[in-house]
Amino acid sequence: MKDVTLRQMEFLAETIRAGSLAGAAERLHLTGPAIAQQLRRLEAAAGLPLLERGPHGQRPTDAGRLLAETHARIRAELAACDEGLRALHSAEAGRVTVGAVSTAKYFTPHLIAAFRLAYPKIGIELAFGNREEIIARLEDYSVDLAIMGRPPQGLVVEQQVFGDHPYVIVTSPRHPLAGSERLAFQRVTEETFLVREHGSGTRLHLDAMFAAAGHEPVIGMELDSNETIKQAVMAGLGIALISAHTIAAEVHDGRLAILDVDGLPIHRHWLLVRMASRTAGPAVTALWNYVALTGADYLPTR
Repeated sequence: MKDVTLRQMEFLAETIRAGSLAGAAERLHLTGPAIAQQLRRLEAAAGLPLLERGPHGQRPTDAGRLLAETHARIRAELAACDEGLRALHSAEAGRVTVGAVSTAKYFTPHLIAAFRLAYPKIGIELAFGNREEIIARLEDYSVDLAIMGRPPQGLVVEQQVFGDHPYVIVTSPRHPLAGSERLAFQRVTEETFLVREHGSGTRLHLDAMFAAAGHEPVIGMELDSNETIKQAVMAGLGIALISAHTIAAEVHDGRLAILDVDGLPIHRHWLLVRMASRTAGPAVTALWNYVALTGADYLPTR
């Protein structure tokens, strides 16, 4: 592999992303034959096929996937090196890309805004997504740090707890159970639940809660965002388990009510996560330390 170039590995990664040589050529502003020639050289150096034809276009073989993952790690290390070099020229400079699960959108912008005031020379890119999307971005090194409620399974990561994360069951204020004191969980299992998609942190907590009680939830609808769930609960379509950090405004305004249920709130934590294999530059380290020390101050209260 001594003659392999980063450019060749980039061509492979783009072909995998685009699903075809033509798509990669368009993204890279090159011709298909030029990319094909470099991929043949890369394949010869590897001694194994790197791409195969699938139902949705070109897809990587195991060898191609290994090379693409190696390319992602190399790019991440070069970015960290570049950041470190710039930091040596200018103290507190650099750039950090942060991924956050959608439930964290109620406080993360305020936290990042405070960090930027403290470190004005550090550039920040912030991306939100569901749990699976943020884990994927963490794994492929397209985010430096991730804010989430549960550590990803199967990845070797470093994690830092920076605050409590309670989950509660909410209803419309007009619901017959609203205002009841110390409801048994058995009573709540009779209600229709509005739930997040499979794989989301909130859905994992709901499934674990019902499994521990030996019950199956009665699911009315599966919805893809906390905002949609809140609106559906307010409309009287069901009740929901939801992060207490997403409902402060609605509870304060009397648009949602929190049920007083035995065993709740569920107390979890907010985590800051990064890949253990990735070198943390000065800017990433600065944000990591800032969130560890002050992150809890930005969590919503009700």
